Amino acid sequence: MTTKITVWNRAILIDAIKASFIKLSLSHQLRNPVILTVFISALLCTVLSMRDYWQHTPGGFTLAIALWLWFTVIFANFAEAMAEGRGRAQAASLRKSRCDIIAKKLASAARDAAITSLPSTRLRAGDIVLVESGDFIPGDGEAIEGIASVNESAVTGESAPVIRESGGDRSAVTGGTQVISDWLIVRITANPGEAFIDRMINLVEGAKRQKTPNELALTLLLAALTLVFLLVCATLLPFSIFGGSVTGTGVAVEIPVLIALFVCLAPTTIGGLLSAIGIAGMDRMIQANVIATSGRAVEAAGDIDTLILDKTGTITLDNRQATEFIPAAGISVATLADAAQLASLTDETPEGRSIVILAKEKYGIRGRSLTDSGATFIPFTAQTRMSGVNLAGRQIRKGAAQAIANWLIESGSNMPADINISIDKIAKNGGTPLVVVENAQVLGVIHLKDIVKGGIRERFAELRRMGIKTIMITGDNPLTAAAIAAEAGVDDFLANATPEDKLKLIRQLQAGGHLVAMTGDGTNDAPALAQADVAVAMNTGTQAAREAGNLIDLDSSPTKLIQVVEIGKQLLMTRGALTTFSIANDVAKYFAILPAAFASAFPALGILNIMHLGTPHSAILSAVIFNALIIIALIPVALHGTRYRPSSAAALLRRNVFFYGLGGLVVPFIGIKLIDVILMLLGWG
Repeated sequence: MTTKITVWNRAILIDAIKASFIKLSLSHQLRNPVILTVFISALLCTVLSMRDYWQHTPGGFTLAIALWLWFTVIFANFAEAMAEGRGRAQAASLRKSRCDIIAKKLASAARDAAITSLPSTRLRAGDIVLVESGDFIPGDGEAIEGIASVNESAVTGESAPVIRESGGDRSAVTGGTQVISDWLIVRITANPGEAFIDRMINLVEGAKRQKTPNELALTLLLAALTLVFLLVCATLLPFSIFGGSVTGTGVAVEIPVLIALFVCLAPTTIGGLLSAIGIAGMDRMIQANVIATSGRAVEAAGDIDTLILDKTGTITLDNRQATEFIPAAGISVATLADAAQLASLTDETPEGRSIVILAKEKYGIRGRSLTDSGATFIPFTAQTRMSGVNLAGRQIRKGAAQAIANWLIESGSNMPADINISIDKIAKNGGTPLVVVENAQVLGVIHLKDIVKGGIRERFAELRRMGIKTIMITGDNPLTAAAIAAEAGVDDFLANATPEDKLKLIRQLQAGGHLVAMTGDGTNDAPALAQADVAVAMNTGTQAAREAGNLIDLDSSPTKLIQVVEIGKQLLMTRGALTTFSIANDVAKYFAILPAAFASAFPALGILNIMHLGTPHSAILSAVIFNALIIIALIPVALHGTRYRPSSAAALLRRNVFFYGLGGLVVPFIGIKLIDVILMLLGWG
């Protein structure tokens, strides 16, 4: 679906350099309060350097400060432009998947209705279209009739076709995907420009990206810190004048020096990278084949502590499989298998087909045609909860244990004790028992088993290491639910669950202070998905589920939430780590600028020059240059994100404070000293 873009891609790099200068407009700078102050400071220093030039006074130092302040603004713009460029590259690959499609609009929801051919751009929500083998689906919609194999590689990147059908949890279709076989009648659900791919393009381009609550809060904090440093530096001028008069030196600190001090002490590093971190987080989500409808969902994913999952199709495979025939006392396995297969020959459910296959593969009973034998097949219904066949002198039925028990009572018989034991044993082991009877005689039990997906237990263990509790929700009875929960390795389960129960559970957890995530694909999941803090809707699911979710998994993998959580935590950790680094590296700048700025007025401050910087001007200029260059150096961290390892929040905090906090203290001392040495060698001190 998407193309992985390297950090220093040449085309993106060139476009980002151009955008760095375009973003120098005041309207753009107003969006970032921290960098706005640097922008104004650069303007002021530029004016002061021009004044020095006109007055024929030495102005090289002021001009150098002005140039490096401009570089600081440009580098901050460059970081944002690099993140946006990666998004535009992803959007370009998505646009290639779009094509002009001629739609077959139907006059009504019937395949033989009158057809009008028109461009897909003229379709509106509510229109009915026919798509047949070889056709591209003209817009997002929901299958209301038919079943078809669909190639969704344009959206998901996976070449294997998927089944889309009406009336189930796999009815949603996406515009631009292609029908490989059969046909569908689709009701369009999105107007032009609002389709799934259009939303993806807008998101990855950042055209509609809004700052998340966490990002807004951090922006306000950085603005407050900037204001504090601005007020402090503004008071230093009269303070230095007073100090100079008291000491008799009569020397006041220069305005360019105060500007340099302010810019170096303000949190310019994180201020310049903040927007890039947010954009890159959304980009990483896209690369994971997950569409985030809001940045809030990405952030919330990093904080969730509870995950709710449906059993069928999420923890287990979609369909139960027949795994064993258990005969009643005095009945052979072959007799039971033969009767079970006869009762299932016209049963098109996955369970029915698995019974026929088991009898054939394990007991050598091959399927047979009963069209000429006068057989009457009894279809399964939700009311009777059983199916079967009537042959000459034989009535064979298979169905749920309670349904067969009721049928036996009506026939004047009862369920044998050994069969009840087998039924209880199957249920305790997480299976579903189907009882087979012939002419009111119980032949035995078929063991239907939910097949737990491979590797799911390890995935849940990984979630547990992240501090996330998993809860399975199922409509099964408690015995079956407990067995599946134990096999899959979930932490808890809710059995006999209705859609109302799911919603109630999420609300209870949220009331207890938990952040809840849920995955789902069915229409009955939509209310719970809408209530959850993070709602991952499967792309294969219904339109209702996709609209209720704030994250859409294009791969429809129920354990994709592990990757989503990692990306969310990575986003929060990156933001926190670079904020820690930005604030910590101010300490070194104190030791560089304060002695240089005030040593003449207060000679005793010279003791703070622990780096033994060459001259006051070289010290100040070194700090300003380092302040600009560190933004460029941290761009890969902002775009890639900090490395995430499953561990406790306390352990992560300790590691980040040690690595980025200590690094933020040490690196500037080394960097500023090296720059100062270079400046002195070049004679620019």
